[in-house]
Amino acid sequence: MKSKENLVFLGMMGSGKSSIGLLVAKKLKLNFIDIDNEIEKKLGISISKIFEYKGESFFRKVEEQVTLKKLKIHSSVISLGGGAFMNENIRKEILKSHLSFWLYWNNNILLGRIKNSNKRPLAVNSSDDQIIDLIEERSKVYTKALFKIKCDNLTKNEVVNKIIKIYESN
Repeated sequence: MKSKENLVFLGMMGSGKSSIGLLVAKKLKLNFIDIDNEIEKKLGISISKIFEYKGESFFRKVEEQVTLKKLKIHSSVISLGGGAFMNENIRKEILKSHLSFWLYWNNNILLGRIKNSNKRPLAVNSSDDQIIDLIEERSKVYTKALFKIKCDNLTKNEVVNKIIKIYESN
C-alpha cells in the first residue's frame, strides 16, 4: 500500500461493498475482509439472528470491536456493514488512516435492492419511505468518505477499475 493502510468500502446495504471489495482485492492481490462475515463467524449466527435475539445495540458493539480490530491489519480491502461508518470511532479511524470509498447509488435503485430481503434486518419490516429516510440519513455521513463512486450507470468491472485507478494514483 502506498499512503494509506487499507481500502475500505462503505455505503448502504445492497450497494455492492462485498462483491466490489472482493473483486478489487483479487485484482490488487490483497486480503479481503467482509466485516459482516467476520461478525457472523465470531458469534456463530447470522446478522439477522443477532438482531432478532440480541438487538441492534448488541450488534453495534460487536461491530465496533470487530471493525477496529480488522482495521489494524495492513494491506487489505475491507467491506463494512451498512451502518458501521455511522459509528464515530470507526469513522475516525478510517478517515485518519485508510482510503475510504463510498459506493453511491440512486435511492430508487438501492430501495429495489434492499426491500424484501430477509438478510437485511433494518429493512425487513420497513416501508419504502422508512428505507429512503435511512438512506438519506446515512448518506449525510457517507459523504465524509475520501472518495464517492457513483455506481448507477457503471458495470461492476467499471466500478472496480475506477477504484483501482484512484488507488494507484494515491
